[in-house]
Amino acid sequence: MSPRKRIEPGTQAAFGDLAPRPRRRPGLAVLVAAATVLVIAAVAVSAAVLVTHQRRYDAAVRDVAVLGFVRTFMTHYTSPDPFHANDYADAVLAQSTGQLADMYKKRMNEIVVQVARAEPTQGTVLDAGIERWNDDGTANVVVAAETTTTLPDGKKIENENRWLATAVQEGDQWKISNLMQVI
Repeated sequence: MSPRKRIEPGTQAAFGDLAPRPRRRPGLAVLVAAATVLVIAAVAVSAAVLVTHQRRYDAAVRDVAVLGFVRTFMTHYTSPDPFHANDYADAVLAQSTGQLADMYKKRMNEIVVQVARAEPTQGTVLDAGIERWNDDGTANVVVAAETTTTLPDGKKIENENRWLATAVQEGDQWKISNLMQVI
């Protein structure tokens, strides 16, 4: 006997045509495509907002770091202590670079003698602001400072000055490369 299967009339054939699948609605495909485009657009906008926010945050942190350093430096610079003249000059030299460091190295002995002969002075930074950021990464900072000198007779002399400091970042540390008094 052969392994043939006998098909009775009126029954469905085993290998015959399959019933057609129901057609998908075109609206569903359009909806899925639109949702995909919206998700991609939302991710792109979120990434752009994140990058912009991070750039502004980094710039603000850099501004705060520069202003904090310049304020500290100028407070020390405008507060010479005649009893510790060598320490004063060494600290100014340690926080300076470029033109200011060269000038301080050349005139170190003269500066120490002048500070030692001076009266005790207390400097206070009234305000400081970034004038501009230069292309080389340095910052020009305008500083308003007040110095109060106490004379031997107890009389106090107050003087206000404006300065233009150029701050340079060397590694993780900021330094002053140029310092000019603005008249």
